[in-house]
Amino acid sequence: MKFKYQARTKEGEPQVGFVEAGTREAAAAILTGHQLFVLSVEETEKARWYDRISRYFGRVKRKDFVIFTRQMATLLEARLPLTDVLRTLHDQAAHPVLREAVFQISEDVDAGLSLSQALERQNQIFSGFFVSMIRSAEITGNLERVVGFLADYVEKEASLVTKARSALIYPGIIIALFVVVGFIMVTVVFPQIEPVFAQSGVEIPWFTQFLIGFGKFLAQWWPALVISFGLLLMVALDYFQTDEGKSLRDEIMVRTPLIKKIYLPLTITRIANTASMLLMGGVPVAQAIEIVGQTIGNVVYKEILAEISQEVREGIHLAEAVGRHKAYFPPLVPQMLSVGEATGQVDAMFTRISSFYGKETDTLINNLVDLIQPVLMIGIGLLVGILFASILLPLYQLTSTIQ
Repeated sequence: MKFKYQARTKEGEPQVGFVEAGTREAAAAILTGHQLFVLSVEETEKARWYDRISRYFGRVKRKDFVIFTRQMATLLEARLPLTDVLRTLHDQAAHPVLREAVFQISEDVDAGLSLSQALERQNQIFSGFFVSMIRSAEITGNLERVVGFLADYVEKEASLVTKARSALIYPGIIIALFVVVGFIMVTVVFPQIEPVFAQSGVEIPWFTQFLIGFGKFLAQWWPALVISFGLLLMVALDYFQTDEGKSLRDEIMVRTPLIKKIYLPLTITRIANTASMLLMGGVPVAQAIEIVGQTIGNVVYKEILAEISQEVREGIHLAEAVGRHKAYFPPLVPQMLSVGEATGQVDAMFTRISSFYGKETDTLINNLVDLIQPVLMIGIGLLVGILFASILLPLYQLTSTIQ
């Protein structure tokens, strides 16, 4: 997106112009990187729904991104200069969109932008979390370690997604077939057999009556339903791109019981990982917590961490400040941080917190993936049973009256 900005140089000279970035915050970060004091940043054009569709079909595949991240980590571990790393990544990139993005990143870095700012301009490929982790690495000077962590994280995420997709392929096919067969039965078969039951005087069960009425409704109104669903989906997607929508989405993720059980430890893992790296790089605790809030990618946690950072600056212990937000941090977190503050090893304690909740997240996700297939199959079996019972029971009563 394009943003119009007003800023001043160090000498106080006014600057007005346009900058392209994924978000308003990203645009401000780019301007700050050019040693400008930002006065205002205003969006000049809205992201249109068909632009998002085109970006979706032109997106970089997860497999290509995993390979790219691992190659980047390997090259940085070899102590190659960043410019050489980017050139090598450009030569090795197989996906044309990724190759072009790496070329643009290399050009931006040569022009004086930091790596995080260059990555942020390619926000259709690099997530906010990825960019924020790189930014924290630039602050602490441990880029090799952070990119190595990101490579491990992306590979683990890809493995879980692949496992989930594999578990859902067979149930997905069955669900699709059930929807097709069910649609044909309620819109074609049921309306044709209804007169037979009506003439014979057979009492039709309530669920059969419901399906017959539902089939008539679908046969008459299905085009309007499809259009309405599509419009509702587009409105919802646009809403969740706004600040209010993002806040509501993040609150739902934190508050919904089943989602919270997975999302909470995953978020704690991210927070602890980033905080550990920042503290090991010599960043003060209050500033580290504030930076973590910028990197976490969750509006709710961003506000909470900003509040915790301010309380730490006022002299309150980190464990006490974290413990005040019991709905967002499990009791174990402030307890472990209290031990870390007492021993002077807060960074090491954050590492232990990350390890603990990382393992918990993996266990929960693996268990959930293993449960998906049997639960779906049981649900489909019940729906199929109801569908056929709605036909077989009236037929059985009809044959009984004939005898």
